[in-house]
Amino acid sequence: MLGVSAGLSACNTVRGAGEDVSSVGHDVSRGANATQGHITHSTGASPQ
Repeated sequence: MLGVSAGLSACNTVRGAGEDVSSVGHDVSRGANATQGHITHSTGASPQ
């Protein structure tokens, strides 16, 4: 029984880490898109 609960807690830890990494990736993407939008707006360049 102890081994099962240890295995389940490890799955939750890996899942949580995966969600954290995914969240960081989404934040980076949003930041990059916002930066691109600001550059496009300030230079008058057309987005690609």
